[in-house]
Amino acid sequence: MLNVSLRQLDVFVQIALLGSVRAAAERLHLTQPAASMALAEMERQLDAPVFDRERGRLQLNARGRELLPLAQELLERHAEFGRRAAGKTTALAGELRIGTSNTIGNYRVGELLGEFVRAYPQVAIRLRVANTDGIAAAVLDHSLDVGCVEGPATHPLLEAHPWRDDTLLVCAPPDHPLANKRVLKPEHFAGARWVLREPGSATRAISERALMQLPPGETVMELDQTEAIKQAVTAGLGIACLPEVAVTDALATGRLVALETPFLDLRRRLSILLHREKYRGAALEAFLQSVLNA
Repeated sequence: MLNVSLRQLDVFVQIALLGSVRAAAERLHLTQPAASMALAEMERQLDAPVFDRERGRLQLNARGRELLPLAQELLERHAEFGRRAAGKTTALAGELRIGTSNTIGNYRVGELLGEFVRAYPQVAIRLRVANTDGIAAAVLDHSLDVGCVEGPATHPLLEAHPWRDDTLLVCAPPDHPLANKRVLKPEHFAGARWVLREPGSATRAISERALMQLPPGETVMELDQTEAIKQAVTAGLGIACLPEVAVTDALATGRLVALETPFLDLRRRLSILLHREKYRGAALEAFLQSVLNA
């Protein structure tokens, strides 16, 4: 009969999330030998390893990936049992691991988290910002509880809930030749020099969709941060599709201009991503209520 303890489950989960025994021990305020012993005892009881050992790092194997969400659920249910048993039906605590794609994490994080943080200040938020593909992958492998992304996620284990509508603008420096045309047409973009986001980002996907509707141009640069692209466009290195929320200040001060392109569809939907098999504890449910019912 298995007799895996909550401490062993906690060590297993933290090693899976952080990638090393040392980091897990620090997070849990244990000595490294104590964390190693807890993992070894759990693997002994399972009669199988849950990690592959590769050059000093631990990578979940197939068994570990199968057990990780179950271990997380057991820990969350135990914490929820303790909270309810103590009569603390409103004072949520614990931790939420939230991932956002770059535009949301850099420009809309207050809109995403503000109401929840004010209502539940004892819940610790760990925020990761990456491109849409990276956030979707982290939700799939359970290293994030929930994601908020700008692009579509089509994996069958992911469910997406609409959150906000968003728009990109084609931006140029004010002295760019296209900025001086009274009425722009697609043919005016022939040979245009473009600054693009990196592959895997939703902004890149929409930019490529727009470029397919225009005459051939030239990609002069790929950057993984919106602010870096703004600086490149301001410096005259090219033009770019940028989120409207990210360029409000630059448009207001005249450092950038938005080109009128009614012939391009630059709309997109921002979505909340969840793993279909993820246990939704009280903190996660409260977060979903705050963002989806706002």
